[in-house]
Amino acid sequence: MAAGSTTAEKSGANKPKGSSERPSRTGTRNLRFRVPAPRVLLVVLGVVALVAGGIWALYGSTWFRVERVKTSGTRILTPGEVEGVAAVPVGSPLVSVDIDAIEARLRRELPRIDSVDVERSWPHGIGLKVTERKPVLLLEKGGKLIEVDANGVRFATVDTAPRGVPRLVLDAASSPSLRRFDADRLLREAVRVRGELPGEIAENTRVVRVTSYDSVTLELAKGRTVFWGSGEHGPAKARVLTALMKASPKAGHFDVSAPTAPAASGS
Repeated sequence: MAAGSTTAEKSGANKPKGSSERPSRTGTRNLRFRVPAPRVLLVVLGVVALVAGGIWALYGSTWFRVERVKTSGTRILTPGEVEGVAAVPVGSPLVSVDIDAIEARLRRELPRIDSVDVERSWPHGIGLKVTERKPVLLLEKGGKLIEVDANGVRFATVDTAPRGVPRLVLDAASSPSLRRFDADRLLREAVRVRGELPGEIAENTRVVRVTSYDSVTLELAKGRTVFWGSGEHGPAKARVLTALMKASPKAGHFDVSAPTAPAASGS
């Protein structure tokens, strides 16, 4: 009787030749490139639809279009003047308004404007927040008064002097200092002196006269004068002048050009 076949032999007999325990390459590729599940496709389509809808709402719909312009902060200028120069495109998509271009146009065409903020006010507005320049001196030229701000910028011509703003007289035509300091530099020095005057003295100043870089004179109310000298050491000169005027209330002329050795004279 022939010996029975072993379990291993039976197992081997059932396997076709060339068979392998490893998964086929085709099966591996199918695992790598599975078709996305329907749920994933729905999420992707939803995101695309949301983005497209947002773009349409901002640019294509009437929901977010410019309908009004509001101006604030004006003192001398009128809202109509500002809005006319701003030329905000009413009816356009709010998101497409060129804010930088509007700001640049306003500052270029309206020199009285020191700064302006152009803001979108959703869903239908544009806000123009204006800060105007303030005159600190008035430079007379050809019968007109030119307003000068705290930075020495000449920004507007007026017929009537604003209240409390002194005139600037540049009388330095024959001064040797013009070789080193031109008229614009002397103007800035006058502005510097004006900005460092104590409050009450500033209110009483009628004229700031500049004959050279080292010679600035203040003409006050009631005929009093102050020789300030150069624009250097302004805070110290302001303190000394305040004390000197209190100590000599009847004096008509004050000299603080050397703040360590001030003087008062006249009556």
